Amino acid sequence: MPASAGIFIGPASLDPALKEAPMFQRFAALLLLATSLMGSALAQQQPQTDLQRTQLSVGLYKIDAQVAQTPRQREIGLMFRKEMPQAEGMIFVFDQPATQCFWMRNTLLPLTAAFVADDGRIVNLVDMQPMTENSHCSEEPVRFVLEMNQGWFAKKNIKKGARLGGELFAASKR
Repeated sequence: MPASAGIFIGPASLDPALKEAPMFQRFAALLLLATSLMGSALAQQQPQTDLQRTQLSVGLYKIDAQVAQTPRQREIGLMFRKEMPQAEGMIFVFDQPATQCFWMRNTLLPLTAAFVADDGRIVNLVDMQPMTENSHCSEEPVRFVLEMNQGWFAKKNIKKGARLGGELFAASKR
């Protein structure tokens, strides 16, 4: 059959109702779909700043830490943040101790990761550069990783072996 005989392979041929829908309705539906997809993509590029918070301490210093405890919260982490107050960070909480590895995809701030044991002991500290996919791992299995602005630990002379305090670590001892 020649193409002019009315054979059309596409959405209208699959759904008879679409053949009768005015062109502007199909266009509006397509526009609505495109807008919703763009909206969800844009939402994914927003920093998460509304997570639950916990207070941590190390020596004389206090830390206001956002808590990333679900897989999605941990996946996003500090991505897309353009700034972070000096005494603020994000603590990643995992269900079981394991070798934890982090990278900096879509993370705009230089950070230092403290890999932390259940008792609050800093196992190791690693400086991480923004927008890289280099893997930075704990030296032993841990359940917690605290990310702070790069240099925060060094400026306060906080090193491997120092202990963090806070409810998260008290709960781990139970």
